[in-house]
Amino acid sequence: MSESCFAGRENFMENIISYIKDWGRYPLSERPFNEVDSLILCQLVYLNYEKFVPGWEEKKEPVSIQSIYSHPERDVILDDYWYRQNNKELFSALAESVRFGRLKMNAYVNVINEEEETQFSAMTYFLEDGSIYVAYRGTDATLVGWKEDLNLAFSKPLPSQYLAVKYLEKAAEAFEGDFYVGGHSKGGNLAVYAAMNCREETRARLIKVFNNDGPGFRPEIREQGNYSAIEDRVIKFIPRSSLVGMILENHGKYEIVESWGIGTFQHNTYTWKIKDGTIVRAKNMTSAKIKRDAALNEWILSLSEEEIHLFIDTLYDVISASKASDVFEFGADLKKSLQNVALAAREVDDGTRKTLQKMIHSLFEMMLENMKGGLFQS
Repeated sequence: MSESCFAGRENFMENIISYIKDWGRYPLSERPFNEVDSLILCQLVYLNYEKFVPGWEEKKEPVSIQSIYSHPERDVILDDYWYRQNNKELFSALAESVRFGRLKMNAYVNVINEEEETQFSAMTYFLEDGSIYVAYRGTDATLVGWKEDLNLAFSKPLPSQYLAVKYLEKAAEAFEGDFYVGGHSKGGNLAVYAAMNCREETRARLIKVFNNDGPGFRPEIREQGNYSAIEDRVIKFIPRSSLVGMILENHGKYEIVESWGIGTFQHNTYTWKIKDGTIVRAKNMTSAKIKRDAALNEWILSLSEEEIHLFIDTLYDVISASKASDVFEFGADLKKSLQNVALAAREVDDGTRKTLQKMIHSLFEMMLENMKGGLFQS
């Protein structure tokens, strides 16, 4: 399921893998670091480097992509992560390239706390021009990760966001040079959050912040941080059918990406079109989608904190009743999963059900109000 969103197109797709096969012969000194290179590093951080890349406490020298690739147990980095075959092909192309083969990595962190519903992972890359790149991992396929994504958009700052700031400050203290910060999905949100909440002296060394289809922030969180100090350095990419990246996106400052994917599968970075060393831009979204996104965000902001937690917790409990461990397992037998979800929904107590019905009713009212203004017209 994870790699079939563009089935039949692999042979002529121009994506981050074809980019590195083409541009891999050029060192960064010849063709400077760009937005596609950033996207690659944000995808690369999804792999499991526990066995190879030192953590903070180890205080060891950074390791290169080539050194990991030459290790007989290199395939363990692919364990349990999305898009295994694509990741394998990408890592192989990077290792064999002039551009990234000698790229070094250090300070790998991977924190999973199911009790706090927190997943946090980050790593630092060292570029040949002396700059560094701090990359934050997005959500994995587990239902706990999915719930954290919802909490990220709906709630006050989460442990993973505080960890992102702490990591960035530690990297700034440990390593010299100016730096980039970036991530995909939740990782993009963490990158922006860390950049706008770090110390002023750390922020002064910031080159750019890359948010690849990550959710936005509630207004009060944006105001608490110093977003205005980094706004001109934030670059946000979203595909035309973006769902995650448009949650609480109220600035309208983003680049729309062309994708080989269909619907929500456009969130997958391997479906983003790459040409001539750049991410291919799409035409503007339809006014209908913009208005639908606005109505959804208006609804989110209308909920009280109590309603938010009730909505997320109940939704998570009901979906967990599908007995699926991750979103792929949920989709593998969708009929069975939905049957289990329907049974669990009947067990929700009357008070909770009435509150949820009221919340959903308010969402539809907003949709209908927008409909009068042409919400569902293309």
